[in-house]
Amino acid sequence: MAGAPEVVPDRLLGAAFRRGARGRCPSCGRGALYLRYLKVNVSCPSCGEALHHQRADDAPPYFTILIVGHAMVPMALLSEQIWEPSVALQLAVWMPATLLFALWLLPRVKGALIGYQWSRRMHGFGGHAE
Repeated sequence: MAGAPEVVPDRLLGAAFRRGARGRCPSCGRGALYLRYLKVNVSCPSCGEALHHQRADDAPPYFTILIVGHAMVPMALLSEQIWEPSVALQLAVWMPATLLFALWLLPRVKGALIGYQWSRRMHGFGGHAE
């Protein structure tokens, strides 16, 4: 039938989300998503899925800050209430912990977002021009 929309199979959101969060290709789950720390591969080395057109932009840092803030601030406030440590001790503990948690979480959030984009066929992941 001419003019009928093409039916495309669904992509599982949960699987793509988990694969991306693990730093794997959202399509096959085997190939590496990243070339370096946050540099996304042009294509999957395992299945060849094009990854270059992902648009994570500013969302991963935003979500990372949101998650890290909601995790670390209550712990810092709780430790202040229970042990009443000095300001120097709090800075020595919470600043590096916050930094390390954010650096650990950022590629996982970015990968999950790329997996989300792939599963929803956003930004060129659907095989059609935008």
